[in-house]
Amino acid sequence: MKKSHIREAAFLLIFEKLFRDDSCEDIIDCAKEADEYDFNDDAQALFCGTVERAEELDAVIAEYSEKRKVNRIGKVSLAILRLAIYECLYVDSVPVNVAISEAVQLSRKYAFDNDTQFINGVLGSFSRSGRVPEKNTGASE
Repeated sequence: MKKSHIREAAFLLIFEKLFRDDSCEDIIDCAKEADEYDFNDDAQALFCGTVERAEELDAVIAEYSEKRKVNRIGKVSLAILRLAIYECLYVDSVPVNVAISEAVQLSRKYAFDNDTQFINGVLGSFSRSGRVPEKNTGASE
């Protein structure tokens, strides 16, 4: 699987989790049963890691979201932001610029235009904040 497909599969699982209180394992099992999209162990790990750190990720989003409170952000945008910030902070192999670029691509596919601008703005502010580990800057995917 390409990394962009892994990321999209993780996004879809994260988005589904926003509507359900089920465990990550239950959501993964349901997704496997439905067989509606492909995902592998990497997508599952990305999904579970993002869900496990959701509160922390939401605090980061709140810090850099000047226009919207986290509870007022649409679920598509929230799932994309959580995933991108998780990758920036915790996935050593994903450079910040790639995480942001992929988040914008996901938003172009799944969100409205103004949401894409919002996501890009939040992630841009976050990337310039100095909070992003240096190990993720400048490399390519």
